[in-house]
Amino acid sequence: MKFITANPPPENEEPIVNTNFWPSVDLADLRDVMRIDGTVSTQRLRHIALNEIASVNGELFVWRDEQKDKGYSSLSAVPADSIGGHSIHLFRYKQAVYCKTKAGLLERYRDYDATNSGNQKAEEMPDSIDDLRRDAAWAISEIQGLPHSTIELI
Repeated sequence: MKFITANPPPENEEPIVNTNFWPSVDLADLRDVMRIDGTVSTQRLRHIALNEIASVNGELFVWRDEQKDKGYSSLSAVPADSIGGHSIHLFRYKQAVYCKTKAGLLERYRDYDATNSGNQKAEEMPDSIDDLRRDAAWAISEIQGLPHSTIELI
């Protein structure tokens, strides 16, 4: 049985072309993976995704420069295990961008419905937002080969 959404996503959304090191981001794939229906306009999704791509790229700036110094011109060229025929780095990059984008959309959930039910739903979502932000942070750490958490004694 196939799920049919009340608001189907737009067709033929242009992917977001990234910098030459990082992969482009396919908005249709982002919608499919993160279950974002057509309620979210292409313009809104693109705006938030661009911001989150810039954020992930910024967090990985030093790591990217280290890889370029080693002679790797793109993320797909950086040696990594492959799962399903794709570099695990590419999967984790996509995970970081997708999770941050979905969290950004959820943080603005009240924009969709200003009624009491919309406000109540928004108040129930912080755990989901926190989970998405955590998953993004872990993906970024894993790309860099870092542990998921840093603990300091004071």
